[in-house]
Amino acid sequence: MLDIKWIRDNPTALAEALVKRQWSSNEAQAKVDELVALDEDRRAHLGKLQERQERRNAASKEIGNAMRSGDSALAETLKAEVGEIKSFLQGAEAMERELDAKLEGALAELPNIPAADVPVGADEKDNVLKHKVGKTPERPNWVKEHYEIGEALGQMDFERAAKLSGSRFTVLKGQLARLERALGQFMLDLHTTEHGYEEVQVPLMVRDEAMFGTGQLPKFAEDLYLAAGTPTVAGEPWEPDSDRRWLIPTAEVPLTNLVREEITAHEKLPLRFTALSPCFRSEAGSAGRDTRGMLRQHQFYKVELVSITDQESSIAEHERMTECAEEVLKRLELPFRTMTLCTGDMGFGAQKTYDIEVWLPGQNAYREISSCSVCGDFQARRMNARYKDKSGKGNLFVHTLNGSGTAVGRALIAVMENYQQEDGSVMIPEALKPYMGGLTKIEVR
Repeated sequence: MLDIKWIRDNPTALAEALVKRQWSSNEAQAKVDELVALDEDRRAHLGKLQERQERRNAASKEIGNAMRSGDSALAETLKAEVGEIKSFLQGAEAMERELDAKLEGALAELPNIPAADVPVGADEKDNVLKHKVGKTPERPNWVKEHYEIGEALGQMDFERAAKLSGSRFTVLKGQLARLERALGQFMLDLHTTEHGYEEVQVPLMVRDEAMFGTGQLPKFAEDLYLAAGTPTVAGEPWEPDSDRRWLIPTAEVPLTNLVREEITAHEKLPLRFTALSPCFRSEAGSAGRDTRGMLRQHQFYKVELVSITDQESSIAEHERMTECAEEVLKRLELPFRTMTLCTGDMGFGAQKTYDIEVWLPGQNAYREISSCSVCGDFQARRMNARYKDKSGKGNLFVHTLNGSGTAVGRALIAVMENYQQEDGSVMIPEALKPYMGGLTKIEVR
């Protein structure tokens, strides 16, 4: 969430940032005008409220003076005035809550402001290459996609998964199931033992407030799975309901919310968390995309990275986090490239995002396997997550970062396609052999 004071002082900068995010000029200006008007209404009302509160306090003192001086008529007049003020204040305080809710609702719809060095563009075609690692080898004509390899091995079953759960689910068996588990364990071990992240086991269901804190609600409710409670109603104003529970779309949600409504000591920062968890997404906007195989699933495993930093350290932490995610692919000896996302392709809560794209020879293309974002204080304002400044006197909003370290299912796809052999077997990368019980190759049995 953006700071209304900053918006009030920088309305043109906000309009320009929204245009960079592919809003039309008219839409951007209308939103800025709406926010400024809502803030002016709220501040004007608060001014009247404060005036009447001050008058109530003064009149209450005057009543005492009048009683002591024996002027009962004046005292009764003042009591009547105080009674009228109390009635006004009851309605005015309800109006204050209504004005606060309207302003907060309008602010909640705003995306984050892109960092100054983010390339301006409309979509993924305008993303900018940061660097490439590894060479993409010549693609022999026998190369297959992961689902062809997995089905031929008899260890990847989409038909039975569809009987159980519908489309976009997979059943893995045998050595492929073990390989997926090995990938997750390898990533966790790397991030905890070498990169300094603390492993966390997180709840897989969270409340509205947690989803709001990281920006999934209210804007992206259709992308989520509601596990318990009353669904939100499209077109009606959104209000948090503490009885609702949502399946997490990523462990970013519970990990980042570990600091919600808290004040962290400066010396404890940065906090670095990692978790291996199932993730659940409806993929509402992906109809017709990646319908074959495991690339786009309703349920998948991912190793998440989350950092909580002070305001001075978040940019450097973003580079560090991205390098931690890249190291996974380097250890697996998979070719990849890292892209800087343009303003039109960047997520709602991000100031800047790097996408790491792994080479998939079966598709003859690079595909995203990790997305690392710095959010500034955007999520912290929604969570009311703060830290003591270095002087220990004031409180500042933390900066938050999140990234995939990496998507386990997509790493499985990348290993299968890059390590496939002409006979249909799949070699095990050196980094994973300790996790595979000495197995060096997956083949039909």
